[in-house]
Amino acid sequence: MAKQVQVVLTKDVSKLGKLGDVVTVAPGYARNFLFPQSFATTVTPGVMKQVERRKELERQRLAELKAVALTQKEALEKAGTLSIVKPVGENEAIFGTVTSQDIADAIKAAVSIEIDRRDLDVPEVKSIGQYTATLKLHPEVSVSLAFAVSGS
Repeated sequence: MAKQVQVVLTKDVSKLGKLGDVVTVAPGYARNFLFPQSFATTVTPGVMKQVERRKELERQRLAELKAVALTQKEALEKAGTLSIVKPVGENEAIFGTVTSQDIADAIKAAVSIEIDRRDLDVPEVKSIGQYTATLKLHPEVSVSLAFAVSGS
C-alpha cells in the first residue's frame, strides 16, 4: 500500500494548501476526508495541465497588479508633500490626531488615486509639523509619503 499520495486541492484547506496546490498526503486522509468533502482530486495529466494553466493566469494577474502599483507609486512620488489641515490649540498641539483616512483623503485630492486606508502606516501625530507615512500598494511595492500638518 502506498505510504503517500499526491492530490490537487480544489478548495483552500487550512494547514495544507490553497486552491490548485499539488500536495502529498497520507492515503487515508485523502480517501476519508479530502475526497468526500470535495477538497481534492487525484493527480492526472489533464488535471496537471489545468493546474499549470491556472498558475500561469494567476502569475499574469499578479504581474498586472504590480505594474499598476508601480505607476501609482510614481504618481505619488511626483505629488510631493501632502497637506493636512487640523484645528490647533495651545503649543501647536492639534485637536484629535491625523488618521489614515485623513491621509487617504489627501491622496485622493492631490493625485486622484483611491487607496485603502488599511494599507497606510501612519505615525502618531499630535502637533503640527512634517511627518512621513508608509503606503503598501503591493506586497513588493511600498512608498513613503511626506505630509505636513498645519493649523487652521
